[in-house]
Amino acid sequence: MVAYKSKVVERIQLPSRERRERALEQAGYNVFDLAAEDVFIDLLTDSGTGAMSDEQWAALLRGDEAYAGSRSFDELESAVGEVMGFSNVVPTHQGRGAENVLYGTLLEDGDVALNNTHFDTTRAHVANQGADPVDCPVARAHDLTVDGPFKGNFSLDRARSVVDDVGSERVPLVILTVTNNSAAGQPVSVENTRRVREFADEIDATFVIDACRFAENAAFVARREAEFADAEIGEIAREQLGYADALVMSGKKDGLVNAGGFVATDDEALFEKCKQRAILYEGFPTYGGMAGRDVAAMAVGLREAVEEAYVTDRIDQVRAFAAMLEDVGVPIYTPPGGHAVYLDAGATLPHLSPDEFPGQALVCALYREGGVRGVELGSFAFPGTDRPELVRLAVPRRTYHDEHLEHVAETAAAVLETRESIDGLEIASEPAVPELRHFTASLEPISS
Repeated sequence: MVAYKSKVVERIQLPSRERRERALEQAGYNVFDLAAEDVFIDLLTDSGTGAMSDEQWAALLRGDEAYAGSRSFDELESAVGEVMGFSNVVPTHQGRGAENVLYGTLLEDGDVALNNTHFDTTRAHVANQGADPVDCPVARAHDLTVDGPFKGNFSLDRARSVVDDVGSERVPLVILTVTNNSAAGQPVSVENTRRVREFADEIDATFVIDACRFAENAAFVARREAEFADAEIGEIAREQLGYADALVMSGKKDGLVNAGGFVATDDEALFEKCKQRAILYEGFPTYGGMAGRDVAAMAVGLREAVEEAYVTDRIDQVRAFAAMLEDVGVPIYTPPGGHAVYLDAGATLPHLSPDEFPGQALVCALYREGGVRGVELGSFAFPGTDRPELVRLAVPRRTYHDEHLEHVAETAAAVLETRESIDGLEIASEPAVPELRHFTASLEPISS
């Protein structure tokens, strides 16, 4: 069932193939450096790229821009308490600001942080503190074709083996990312969350949930975990998040806004430490790097994210998009996640080896063919890790219609027809921080 109708439209236009080829070359075959006006369908990320509701736009106009004691902050604090169950909130300009505040507070040089799977900025923030980010995915997480209801779960066996090797005193932090973005947006069960809570208690570690897509995860729990078959999305979300000591949140995902994030916790001592670090890096604790109007819009968005009509439409659109791609023969990660469809670049371009970056080659081919921008999440984005060669097509919330996604499927089908002619890529220049190289590195075709 459709959950909303359009009230404002934006004109878009497919640039000519000549223009696309020129833009790709000028961008160093890195689509992060493409101008947005050169992109037709933009599936680079679902972060901050969605459409806000009429209620959120109304909240923008009512936003309180006071430096301290903003009414908009009171609204956010109330929404976080109601929707997520936490009483203390430290706002930040976006999710990576929240990561800096929280992980900069909890980690020191030589520590180890465990996560079901670290995403790029999470990994970089952990490493920036001198700590070691260790992934603990379940065995089937990187099997692209095997079915499973909760392939995003945290592997307790893997975590315990790490603790046995390094000692529990070196593991002050356990993170659970819901949904698991680096494992193709796969959900995490509430039962697994409970077990992770128990494990964190065993080793006396702080348990943090990365809650960027908490509502989407709750929707999967409702569909796949028998205990919650009759539960409401909001009820599931509060249950799952309630096992954590703290949350780190990018409001640009399930906050349904274009900017903002926060740390939330009931731990008063941790809250005070985070507030002080936030003042240094983000801003005063009642605005945290955001305009008051953005804080107000996020308060509305958090409540909308757990509405049954919204989240059902969201999950079903991504599932329908996956079916479109499968119907034209494109290999994808199954089952599809909640915010994106992940293409199997290794199977799509089997003639390219991992050191020829098949995922990035596929990203470039999709743009060249149809003006579609996705992102590589394989050997280029995650150097030195054992992950499959994936291309993520992230669907912005409440933004594109079936016709847009049909164009993407047609583009992918056209790429498949000529895939043997697609060349691999090599790095021409890259930044000093390997965890972030895919944002700014330049590449060139190997054949040249």
